[in-house]
Amino acid sequence: MANKLTKARKRRAERAGRWAESVAIWMLRAKGYGIKARRYRSKLGEIDLIAVRGKTLVFVEVKFRKKGASPDDLSPFQADRLVRAASLYLAKHPLALDAETRFDLILLGQNRWPRHIKGAFGDDGWGGYSNV
Repeated sequence: MANKLTKARKRRAERAGRWAESVAIWMLRAKGYGIKARRYRSKLGEIDLIAVRGKTLVFVEVKFRKKGASPDDLSPFQADRLVRAASLYLAKHPLALDAETRFDLILLGQNRWPRHIKGAFGDDGWGGYSNV
């Protein structure tokens, strides 16, 4: 019985994650970003969204919590995995090396507007965020 509950909970979390990513894509497109990839997976980690705007390539982590996500929901370990996955993406896509890169967070919650935090951390890992 407990196994069925765990599977049901995982399915709900998966649906909520896909919904949050869809909202984030909508918001980024409204801001003039193009979406290069969704759920980019590598042996080093997963990147929720890869977007481009002008000459900037943006690696985006999307966080959803019912009561609203916060920047603290991204742990230093998760930020480091995202940076490593982005490094692998850049190695596999040499044309992307000419672009400026940035790591953003999009935070969502039920009945709340999405919050886009540009430059949430650097390629040296977690370093706080700027709400620009």
